[in-house]
Amino acid sequence: MVQVQFDGKSFDVQTDDKTIQVNGSQLMWDLVALGNGQFHIRYNNKSFPAEVIKIDRESKTVDLKIGDQRYSVRVRGEIELLMEKMGMNTSASGKINAIKAPMPGLIIDLRVQPGDSVKAGDALLILEAMKMENIIKAPGEGVVKTVKVKKGASVEKGQVMIEF
Repeated sequence: MVQVQFDGKSFDVQTDDKTIQVNGSQLMWDLVALGNGQFHIRYNNKSFPAEVIKIDRESKTVDLKIGDQRYSVRVRGEIELLMEKMGMNTSASGKINAIKAPMPGLIIDLRVQPGDSVKAGDALLILEAMKMENIIKAPGEGVVKTVKVKKGASVEKGQVMIEF
C-alpha cells in the first residue's frame, strides 16, 4: 500500500497485477502507456491524455499533466508511513535526541559522523530491510554526538543508531 497526496487530500492506494483500489474501492479505468512518459486514460466513458512531467525521487513527488490540468502528487510508501507513525517524520519539530531503527535491518551506508551538523531532511544512513534500501533522514536540526552503528552492522527494531 502507498499513500498518495495531492490537492490537499490523501488517498490509500493498493495495487496488484490486475486491479487498483483507492481507499478500499476498486478503480475502474483503462490506462495505456504510449511511451516517453505519455499515457492515455479512459475513466467513466471519458478519455484523458496524461503526461509525467517530472519525477523527484528525493521528495517522492511526481508532476503530472492530465488533460489541461497539472498536479503535483506526493507518494509515501509503507516504510515512510511506518516511520512517521513512530515519530520519525521530517515534520517533527524541536531538538533531536536520537535516531532509532524503525525495523530490523543492515546498515549499508553511513552519511554522518560525530560533530556533523544536520538539518531536517538530511540523509543520515541507509538501512536495508526486507530487500529495500531505506534512507533514514534527520527529523530536525542537531549536531551528531555519537554514531552507535557501523557500516555492515545489523540492527534491531528500536536500537539507537545515532545520538545528537
